[in-house]
Amino acid sequence: MQTKAMALTTTAAAAPYTLLHPTASSRHPIPIKSSPISPQSIKSRPKTISCVKSSNPPPSTAAAATPPTKNWSLDSWKSKKVSQLPDYPDENSLESVLKTLESFPPIVFAGEARSLEEKLAQAALGNAFLLQGGDCAESFKEFTANNIRDTFRVLLQMSVVLMFGGQMPIIKVGRMAGQFAKPRSDSFEEKDGIKLPSYRGDNINGDAFDEKSRIPDPQRMIRAYTQSVATLNLLRAFATGGYAAMQRVTQWNLDFTEQSEQGDRYRELAHRVDEALGFMASCGFTSDHPVMTTTEFWTSHECLLLPYEQALTREDSTSGMYYDCSAHMLWVGERTRQLDGAHVEFLRGVSNPIGIKVSDKMDPNELVKLIDIMNPENKAGRITVIVRMGAENMRVKLPYLIRAVRRAGQIVTWVSDPMHGNTIKAPCGLKTRSFDAIRVYYS
Repeated sequence: MQTKAMALTTTAAAAPYTLLHPTASSRHPIPIKSSPISPQSIKSRPKTISCVKSSNPPPSTAAAATPPTKNWSLDSWKSKKVSQLPDYPDENSLESVLKTLESFPPIVFAGEARSLEEKLAQAALGNAFLLQGGDCAESFKEFTANNIRDTFRVLLQMSVVLMFGGQMPIIKVGRMAGQFAKPRSDSFEEKDGIKLPSYRGDNINGDAFDEKSRIPDPQRMIRAYTQSVATLNLLRAFATGGYAAMQRVTQWNLDFTEQSEQGDRYRELAHRVDEALGFMASCGFTSDHPVMTTTEFWTSHECLLLPYEQALTREDSTSGMYYDCSAHMLWVGERTRQLDGAHVEFLRGVSNPIGIKVSDKMDPNELVKLIDIMNPENKAGRITVIVRMGAENMRVKLPYLIRAVRRAGQIVTWVSDPMHGNTIKAPCGLKTRSFDAIRVYYS
């Protein structure tokens, strides 16, 4: 049976993770709960990075309006070194598609991105947890309401575990409604002596190993846009239409965990949450209160296909700032975070919350410079550093990065990504992760 794990990142103080169960269905990673840890208790744990001293955060984290970035324009990235972009054979078709996208309505709104930034500012100061998850890459083939619902449901269940155990707000961000493009280490792929362009994601070309499928097709961006809009529309309905009601979430069960220790632990927690809800109801806090029936949910994806991102960038009429309206949050990847690169140039000018993926290859001084380029105003909530370096490198490499950033007085949200960097191949050839490696990532 084929299995598939969803990518998951959490704030470093949190401790949920996913385990790929050998009998799990392709759409259901198993959430395993461990005790969420408060920022205060982290300081006393023997295995934490006790040598790092945190600079005092500023007294206020309110998101103030920032003037437009100097020497930046929507297309200034074109003057920089470009990597990970496809070569479209038909320039006229590409321009036609981009003009069409420019005329389309935004997928998200600037005010929503600002709201997320305010939430992330609280996470940066240890007052909230960030939970981010979803497929490594979305596809056109697997676009169904059930798949969207199942991913949303798992994230809600995990957020309940974290919120109840950690007694903190959980910021829920999906790698959804736009996470199509895939960075590649090689521009070409060879099989049986045949060499073709690499598959770069459904918004660029097809995964079938034939010449026609691998030709970059601009029309795929239109389909990616429409699928993203439909996905977000359904997510909004789930989040506000009663599906995310607290009573419903605690009653959900993951069918493949019913006979497992993890299923028992989840049901035990759900029972405790139900008792707490009963107490709140007796105090007059009824179940029909909006806080109990709705939730906030944001979307994110890697900013990779720059022509698409530029086409969906809009100037906010209330602030004069530019927002990439393809998602609430965007991140720059390991292969595109060059200080003088096109992706960094584009992202420094948009006002969305920005993630920076870092591996064991990241130099601490370079990270400080990159954060300064992206967030010269040092605004809390603007930058999230997503650590994906594998369990064996975490304790050795991460302290130097944290020390450098804190020494520079930079305010960031630190996020741990145990799914990338801990990948191994199962005997059947599919990618998976070791439970022990993920546990080390959070210990």
